[in-house]
Amino acid sequence: MINRKDFLKNSGALALGSLLLQRLPAYNVLYRGQHFDRIGVQLFSIPRILEKDFAGTMKMLSKLGFKEIEFYGPYPFSATEDIERWKTVTPSLGFSGSGYFGLTVQQVKKILDGNGLVSPSMHTGLFTLENRMGQMAEAAQVLGTKYVILPSAQTQSSLDGYKQQADQFNKIGGSAAKYGLRFAYHNHGNGLKEMEGKIPMELILEQTDPKLVYLQMDIYWTTAAGVDPVSYLDKYPGRFKLMHIKDMIKQVRFSGDGGDSKQWIELFPYMTDAGSGVLDLKTILSHAAKSGMEHFIVERDLAPNPEEALGKAYQYLAGLKLND
Repeated sequence: MINRKDFLKNSGALALGSLLLQRLPAYNVLYRGQHFDRIGVQLFSIPRILEKDFAGTMKMLSKLGFKEIEFYGPYPFSATEDIERWKTVTPSLGFSGSGYFGLTVQQVKKILDGNGLVSPSMHTGLFTLENRMGQMAEAAQVLGTKYVILPSAQTQSSLDGYKQQADQFNKIGGSAAKYGLRFAYHNHGNGLKEMEGKIPMELILEQTDPKLVYLQMDIYWTTAAGVDPVSYLDKYPGRFKLMHIKDMIKQVRFSGDGGDSKQWIELFPYMTDAGSGVLDLKTILSHAAKSGMEHFIVERDLAPNPEEALGKAYQYLAGLKLND
């Protein structure tokens, strides 16, 4: 267990380290020439095998070539509201494991270290971000995690609602920064249609502090909302720091505004391994690299045949030569 006094004393060093990392050019960190130097995986791709054998799954991911791991919540320290919300979703998913899958954060750290893996980012719930930042930061310090990510946000009925959401994100980002962390928002496809003469997602980007609020783009859900990912990467350079990479069997769109889990789950069957679908990944990823993207993360929600699916995605990305 971390001594809280020591943790708080080290928070200043974490914040300084975060500022230094912010100044590193993306190409120096990510690439050998025009190729990826490291590729991550979001664990929501493989929850069922993680429930059975966490350590063995980490070994498998390492052998495939992955270097980074992104966790999804809830966690032992998560707010009660986020834990209860997760319980309402799991019946439709067919599994319940999340967080550290019954292990302590120290045990997880040992397993990651033993397989040459790091965890720069984690998904977590809104209530946890608002009320458990200190506890989350303690776990993040153990694992070396920098980004704490909100995986989705509620669709608002008016632009005023989105303005309030932007204010909420600024507040969370400020709280994260005090602990040397960075807050990021993963848009799940909602807020990308014009409302009252404005795209809500653009309002959020323009009314949040770029030093406090970062973005994680999921190219599948962005496309499902009818938006070209490249347009946002080019329009808002430096804002998107993490990316979820998956592919589409064919072009599909949300049945509504993309703002609820039912609409997400009904599009799961149209996902496919990166590089085997219709998305122009080479162009998207090339623009992402130029825009300042730091972490490229494979995600195929509830991937069938996980080792084969993730292996194909890794091989495609590892061999991909980006455009100048």
